Amino acid sequence: MNFNPKKKASNIILLISAFIIVSLILWNTNSFFKKFKEEERLKMEIWATAQLELIQSSVDQELGNLTLKVMGNNTSTPMILVNEEGTIKTHNIPIEQASDSIYIQKKIRQFESENDPIHIIQEGELLETLYYGNSEVLNKLKFYPLALLLIICLFGAVIFFFFRINKASEQNKLWAGMAKETAHQIGTPLTSLLGWNELLRSENINQDITKEIEKDINRLQTITDRFSKIGSIPNLEEYDIVAETEKAYQYLKRRSSKLVHFSFSSDIDQLPVLLNPPLYNWSIENLVKNGIDAMKGKGNIAIQIEGKGQNVNILVSDTGRGIPKSSFQSIFNPGVTTKKRGWGLGLSLVKRIVEEYHKGKIKVLSSSKEGTIMQISLKANG
Repeated sequence: MNFNPKKKASNIILLISAFIIVSLILWNTNSFFKKFKEEERLKMEIWATAQLELIQSSVDQELGNLTLKVMGNNTSTPMILVNEEGTIKTHNIPIEQASDSIYIQKKIRQFESENDPIHIIQEGELLETLYYGNSEVLNKLKFYPLALLLIICLFGAVIFFFFRINKASEQNKLWAGMAKETAHQIGTPLTSLLGWNELLRSENINQDITKEIEKDINRLQTITDRFSKIGSIPNLEEYDIVAETEKAYQYLKRRSSKLVHFSFSSDIDQLPVLLNPPLYNWSIENLVKNGIDAMKGKGNIAIQIEGKGQNVNILVSDTGRGIPKSSFQSIFNPGVTTKKRGWGLGLSLVKRIVEEYHKGKIKVLSSSKEGTIMQISLKANG
C-alpha cells in the first residue's frame, strides 16, 4: 500500500468544501425564510389596513375598489379576525371546521405562536385583532433546512463509509502483498533445502533423520502454499470434512507439548464439503494454537464434529482463561488480540478463510473462566 498524502489532503479539502457549500445553502435558505416571513407580515398588515378602511367606510365614506381587491386576494395565508368581544368576524380556514369552536381556539393559539397578532385600532380604541399563521409555502420552507441537514448527515455517512471501505481495501491489498512476498521469500531457501536433503540421503545418513527433515520441508511447502493463496480466490474441491479435520488434528497433536492433552470425536463417519485443505487446516491450526496460548501451554484441547442436517459444525474447545463477552465480535478484527504478544491476525485470517473463501460461519460459541469453544459452520456438498 502506497501512502499518498496528496490524495488524503484532496479528500479532506473535498469534504470541507462540501460542508461549506451546504452551510451556505442553509444560511441562504434561512435568510430567504426570514425575508418571506417579513413579506407575509407586510401583506397581512396591508389586509388589516384594508379592514380598518372597511370599518370606516360603513360610517362616513364609500369603499374603494383597491380595498376590496386587497381583502379578496388573501387565499394563501390562514387567518382569523376577532372583534373586541372575542367574536369571530371572518376567516379563511376550511368551512367544515369553522363551526368547531374548540378547533378555532386551537388555531388562534397556533397562529399567535407563529406570528404576533395585528391589532386594528381606531383613535386609540381596539376594534379587532387579526391572527394569522404561516402559509403552506412558508411551512414547507421552514422544514427545508431540516431536510437539508438530514442530507448532510447522510452525505457524511456515505463519505465515512467510503473512506472506511477504501482503507479496508488498502489493508487487504497490503496483506495480500505481504503474504505473497512471504511465500516467495520462503520458496527460495526451500528449494535449496530439498537439494541438501537429497544430498544427505546419498551420503548414507540415518534415513529417520532425512524423513523428519522431509516432513518439515513438506510443512514449509504447505505454509508457502497457504500464503500464496491469500488475496486470491482459492479452488474448492470436494473433501471429507471428518478426514481433513482429523488429519489437521493428528499433525497438531504430534507437534505439540505433552502437557497439552488432545481429543477428537465425530458423530458422523464422513461428510463431503467443498474445501481448500491447506487453508482449512490453517484455520484449525490457528484455533488450536490460540487455545494452547490461552492455556499457557498446559490443558485440554478438544476437536469435535457435529452433523446438523445440511450443515456441519466443527468445535474447537480449550481450558484456557476465556474471552470477555464484550470481545466476542471484535477478536475477529485485524490487530485485536487478548495476548500480551502477537499481531492479532490469526482469528482475522480464520474468519476470512471460513466466511469469504468457504462461505461458512465462525463464532465464539461460549467462553468462561473454564475455557472457550469456537465453532466453524460449513455447508455440506450435495
